[in-house]
Amino acid sequence: MLVSFCVIAYNEEKALDSLFKDIIAQDYPHEKMEIVLVNAMSTDQTRKKMEEFSKEDHGFRRVVVLDNKKKIQAAGWNVAITAAKGDVILRIDAHTMIPSDFVSKNIQCIISGENVTGGRRPNVVEEETPPWKHTLLLAESSMFGSSIAPYRKGNHKTYVKSVFHGAYRKEVFEKAGLFNENLGRTEDNEMHYRIRKAGYKICFNPDIISYQNIRNSWCGMLKQKYGNGHWIGLTLGVCPGCFSIHHFVPLAFVLALILTGIIVLLGNTGMFVCLCVLYVIVDLLMSVLAVQRQKWYNYYLMLPLIFLSLHLAYGVGTLIGIIEMPFWVRKIKRDKNE
Repeated sequence: MLVSFCVIAYNEEKALDSLFKDIIAQDYPHEKMEIVLVNAMSTDQTRKKMEEFSKEDHGFRRVVVLDNKKKIQAAGWNVAITAAKGDVILRIDAHTMIPSDFVSKNIQCIISGENVTGGRRPNVVEEETPPWKHTLLLAESSMFGSSIAPYRKGNHKTYVKSVFHGAYRKEVFEKAGLFNENLGRTEDNEMHYRIRKAGYKICFNPDIISYQNIRNSWCGMLKQKYGNGHWIGLTLGVCPGCFSIHHFVPLAFVLALILTGIIVLLGNTGMFVCLCVLYVIVDLLMSVLAVQRQKWYNYYLMLPLIFLSLHLAYGVGTLIGIIEMPFWVRKIKRDKNE
């Protein structure tokens, strides 16, 4: 079974060396793998590194380097899928680490009868972990700081709504279509929604594992969470069914703060105080759970504040996205008709 191993990247020169080593180390027969590398018009040495890798001989069926002139991630995946010649298309972000059996375990699951597979995706940091970065890692790895999506920590084989770093029979895209290039951040949610609507199941297999590097700074994490929330708000205008309730918990928290804050202005502080007390209790409890069995660092005292900031960034982003959504949808329709 020929596998098209697809990677898209923008300014990822620092991440590619490690990823290429992981690709070379795959125990799946290299003659049954093609590597499709897509450069999103990077301004660093990303494309050069891709071209150098394509000239090396590691026994792969072929290594092709392509350009994503639109730069956006959805368009990059479409470039890769269109060029892929494999029976199975496997998608990987550049900021990823994979064990040597990553491809083979995905293919084993596909051969067993599945059409779309994926597995666990723990968070890691890129380098030797100083205390502050380890604190950020704990925040991102916690269910309270990220989400309850199965690919975070699931340990049972099951069918899910979405997976990270998925493997797909090529026929899935032939039937469900390509990625919606109007979307950013939420292109996976919408694509997987259409895949399910096309009659395919998405299999989560905990034996499959890949590792995702977290953002290097608190500011970077906040920017990421805001962007995720913002695109959820926008995407409600084109695919409201592709999200789960847990995607809107931060929005509910922000709206509750706004509503109880208005009630405070009307002279009743009780609801606002109750909301804050309840959140603080849960925040502190989840912070304690996150650091248990960890070597203690004083930076861990910042965890409750980090959790709060991530929730606010995500919730505010979703709220602003919803406000902007009607104008954004109108613009898409206008551009489509021009």
